[in-house]
Amino acid sequence: MRFIAFDLETTGFLPGVDNIVEIGAVRFVNGQPDSLFATLINPKRSMPEAASRVNGITDDMLAGKPTIEEVLPKFAEFCGDDFLVAHNAPFDVSFLSAEITKHETPAPGGVILCTCQIAKKVLPGLANYKLGTLVQHLKISSTEFHRAEQDAGYCGELFVRMMQKVFRAGEVPAMENLIGLSNNTALRFPKIDRKPKQLDLLSL
Repeated sequence: MRFIAFDLETTGFLPGVDNIVEIGAVRFVNGQPDSLFATLINPKRSMPEAASRVNGITDDMLAGKPTIEEVLPKFAEFCGDDFLVAHNAPFDVSFLSAEITKHETPAPGGVILCTCQIAKKVLPGLANYKLGTLVQHLKISSTEFHRAEQDAGYCGELFVRMMQKVFRAGEVPAMENLIGLSNNTALRFPKIDRKPKQLDLLSL
């Protein structure tokens, strides 16, 4: 099984208003990390103090980094059409979708599943379903949280561990079964039609 686990860090909680300052993505192949995409992103604004306290990202760290419109095509190329997983996926997808639409950039083509929703089915009865709680519950090796690269890796390992609980070793689950585990919710990024508009001769 091959998939992409990804995570974002942002300046706040409002897509289209707040900005993405970090993307981390890890491709997993047959249950193991295979390749990495990770970058800080210059939001062209000051990093809010409250967000910086959470993720440790500062204005100095973001100075001179690429902008989101420069990063998105490279992120899309890395992901290709592989399916993706994210923890609290609607949050990350809403931020990326707002930027993809705004800048009319390419987007990853695969279905996106939410590991938080899957965990509620596979690991019922926990006090909460925060990523840190699930990592601790499954004894996944961890260091820091709230940085995109590390959290993407934890998310991917969490997904692998949960698949091992649900499916037989070596079994490649059908996408409809994975969508069912994700509360029958499959997200996708917007596809931007960048074809030139045909000239309307009748308006001339």
